[in-house]
Amino acid sequence: MSWQDRALCAETDPEAFYPGKGQTPDQALAVCSRCEVRRACLEYALATRERYGVWGGTTQDERRAMWNENEDEECAA
Repeated sequence: MSWQDRALCAETDPEAFYPGKGQTPDQALAVCSRCEVRRACLEYALATRERYGVWGGTTQDERRAMWNENEDEECAA
């Protein structure tokens, strides 16, 4: 069984994970906070550069900051 099969988001309205303009990701983040595969989900989202939605308990802006941070670290090395 893969991590996707155990993810709580599979039991939740997908629209909650892609909030529109003026909406908050609070519902999705609450689901993620209780999910046993949150780390695997985040690792997947970072590896595939998922640009939209809530993945692994992070918003697209939070993941973008992580990518930028990683790129800065690679440049400094």
